[in-house]
Amino acid sequence: MLLIQAQKKTTPRRATYSRELLAEFIGTFAIVFAGTGAVMVNEISGGALTHLGISVVFGAVVAAMIYTFGHISDAHFNPAVTLAFWSSGYLARSRVIPYIIAQVLGGILGSILLALSLGPVAKLGTTLPLGGNWQQSFILETVLTFLLITVILGSGLDRRSHTGFAGLAIGLTVGLEAAFMGPITGASMNPARSFAPALVSGIWQYQWIYWAAPMLGGQVAAWVYRYLSNDFQDIEH
Repeated sequence: MLLIQAQKKTTPRRATYSRELLAEFIGTFAIVFAGTGAVMVNEISGGALTHLGISVVFGAVVAAMIYTFGHISDAHFNPAVTLAFWSSGYLARSRVIPYIIAQVLGGILGSILLALSLGPVAKLGTTLPLGGNWQQSFILETVLTFLLITVILGSGLDRRSHTGFAGLAIGLTVGLEAAFMGPITGASMNPARSFAPALVSGIWQYQWIYWAAPMLGGQVAAWVYRYLSNDFQDIEH
């Protein structure tokens, strides 16, 4: 999901970026496979992991993937993050769609493997609003994603922050938000994470929430951090 000390999009980069796309694919695959897999295993085991344990799994796998692939692809693993970095000027427009496609495909593979190995358990970890209250979930997913991407921008992009702690800060944020809002919205904050199990399970209800709300929250976070960083001019110092 996520970025560690990104380069401005005007900085020369390789003409081809298959390695970056592969990193985004694997990272998102790992997040969906481990995170939604934890939801399914918790169901199978009669609650052995608990909700808090599932939250820890999500946060831990996000942190691990950031430290593994941050130096290769900037570790977005989330279409909302990719869009936020593009609108902030830290990702070339030509990379937005390929990054999102790689993320979505990685998530789909994770859900397919879980369905094949564990069966149609716990709706494959599909995110759904509690009681069908879409207004509540839309607001909460927007706020959760705003907070997450603000942490990403502040800890992973801003060079004034302490280096080396971005993965920990972002992983802790994902785990924290999953812990306290997961029972209400599923605490997705990531369209690829929600789309994959929905596609494989065929459960499409309210899917639009988990695209629209994270994208909105991410754009608001980018706008706010633009102000906090003096139109991003302070970030490089």
